[in-house]
Amino acid sequence: MYDYLPGKVDWLAHGLPIEGERATIATVGSVARQDVVTCGLDDRVGGVRERIAASPYGFALVTAPGGVLLGRLRGSLLDCDPQLRAEEIMEAGPSTVRPDRTVEGTLSRLAERQLQFAIVTDPEGRLLGVASRAQLERASET
Repeated sequence: MYDYLPGKVDWLAHGLPIEGERATIATVGSVARQDVVTCGLDDRVGGVRERIAASPYGFALVTAPGGVLLGRLRGSLLDCDPQLRAEEIMEAGPSTVRPDRTVEGTLSRLAERQLQFAIVTDPEGRLLGVASRAQLERASET
């Protein structure tokens, strides 16, 4: 046993296990999947495009070594020179949510912004996964 010095809010924002009343509340972190395509800044667009085509998502996420999220590559923008590097066409700093955010709160946020996916990161910006609106809706029904 040890004391977690950063505190309860930080613990929750990292998606670490909890007990008590909040343990039964569905969170985006419990729904997020890790099967999203990722690539590095120097990856060539041609290779990433092929991986996106085989994935359930229409995009890839650009990460640094260590998993910190840097940007997003929309599949619709990849019809370009296949030798371009991801860094050259990525959208920097996509909007993210923390894993402790409730399913209902995340659904509301996605609806307001007319988005289909929530990108989940920890407080340091490390990618934890992606949750689709459909997944979140199913989780809210249970």
